[in-house]
Amino acid sequence: MRHTLPLAPQFYVTAPQPCPYLDGRLERKLFTALQGEYADKLNDALSKQGFRRSQNVLYRPSCSECSACMSARICVADFVPTRTQRRTLRRNSHLRREATSPWATEDQFALFRRYLDSRHADGGMADMDIFEFAAMIEETPIRSRVIEYSRAPGPGETRRHLTAVCLTDVMDDGLSMVYSFYDPDLMADSLGTYVVLDHIALAREAGLPFVYLGYWVPGSRKMGYKAKFSGLELYRGGEWQPMHDPEAYSADTHPLSVDPIAEQVARISLPDTRPVKP
Repeated sequence: MRHTLPLAPQFYVTAPQPCPYLDGRLERKLFTALQGEYADKLNDALSKQGFRRSQNVLYRPSCSECSACMSARICVADFVPTRTQRRTLRRNSHLRREATSPWATEDQFALFRRYLDSRHADGGMADMDIFEFAAMIEETPIRSRVIEYSRAPGPGETRRHLTAVCLTDVMDDGLSMVYSFYDPDLMADSLGTYVVLDHIALAREAGLPFVYLGYWVPGSRKMGYKAKFSGLELYRGGEWQPMHDPEAYSADTHPLSVDPIAEQVARISLPDTRPVKP
């Protein structure tokens, strides 16, 4: 099934498959290719409209009878850490951060496999091999970075200990956390929260107003941590809105809660890719 705008890019719809967040539901995605000289502009424009990047594809949930998934981002200026989050920052202050080009390493893959086996053994990425992992990291047509967090070698060690990794896109208005993983043996250190907190600090240092977190789903335990960050905004009804009480949101699964695909595509705003005249 294909829907085309008057100008490129073209938008497609995936076949329904089991939802990873809500039991008994089917998910469907609207997606388009991310390529060419205007890839950065397209990624920036569509990310502001609830899309996410996966390698050279931009996608957004477009389920036929459900609109539970909402894109979430943190407004850096409105963020104030909680007491627990301040403790998390202190607990992990010994970690060294290093931003590198999007290049996969054996150390990253070893940590990724341990993370999946411990946290997401039955997830859609559970069978990824090193080549698929490398594609996830390296196949990016836009400005991306791999942010690594490690501790110094301990007694008797000769190498650093890689603790957490995040694949991060640098957009014109923020940082988009594409995918992160961490040492499952350090659950007590709240490394997932720490990586988000550090990205907020990175965005603030760079003068970028937002940190994009992906999707938040009411009632999904996997997504619950995102609602713990102040300054959170959700993309609903075609606009970004501040999140209020997380308990006030519900997963809308009414068959009339989703507009037809053609209407969704017609409302997508594309970037102006006309060359600037001298």
